[in-house]
Amino acid sequence: QVQLAESGGGLVQAGGSLRLSCAASGRTFSRYHMGWFRQAPGKEREFVAAISWSVGIISYADSVKGRFTISRDNAKNTVYLQMNSLKPEDTAVYYCAADQSWSTVGAVKGIDYWGKGTLVTVSS
Repeated sequence: QVQLAESGGGLVQAGGSLRLSCAASGRTFSRYHMGWFRQAPGKEREFVAAISWSVGIISYADSVKGRFTISRDNAKNTVYLQMNSLKPEDTAVYYCAADQSWSTVGAVKGIDYWGKGTLVTVSS
């Protein structure tokens, strides 16, 4: 069992930055691939970024490449999402996700565990 708790969301102006954190409980955190998803009002939840349990494999959605950076600290059971050059279209609830399979960590239906989400609002 893995429990996830996101933090770091808030209101920021376009062009600004935020860093989201996701603290995980459970002794096996280091064996889970971790991901970030987001859901804007009236839209479906979508993949943002993922990082493998052993550092080396990272994936990003095209919409955030070059602006967002995912990282993890297994010693702290925490995964991060550094978001730079934020745009109003990045406004959404951001969810942390954990999955034991890399093949499904980028798919909403394949996720093993979800956090409750943190709201990011980017004003124009």
